[in-house]
Amino acid sequence: QVQLVESGGGLVQSGGSLRLSCAASGSIFNIDDMGWYRQAPQKQRELVAAITSGGKTDYADSVKGRFTISRDNVKNTVYLQMDSLKPEDTAVYYCNADVRVNSGSYYYSRNYWGQGTQVTVSS
Repeated sequence: QVQLVESGGGLVQSGGSLRLSCAASGSIFNIDDMGWYRQAPQKQRELVAAITSGGKTDYADSVKGRFTISRDNVKNTVYLQMDSLKPEDTAVYYCNADVRVNSGSYYYSRNYWGQGTQVTVSS
């Protein structure tokens, strides 16, 4: 009953910027942790950035100082501002969220993934 829709990926030159968005919709009671992951070809999916419902953030060492994760709890949306992009940032970026799904007088917790959006950084 919950869907995550990502947008904002594309092709950018080294040193450029992109802003990814992920909007959650459906029978949502509340969203706890949200995060962005990425997966390059022939590599494991890795956590890029995460943000709690209270706004605490964590970043992979490789993106610290360049990427910024934020969220809008009213819009149920998480963002990833990517600056000073490098070719090694090229990957499919996935949104992830821990969602409390509304089921009337109660809810259940479930983890959801977005479909992924391609980010390509050229040299």
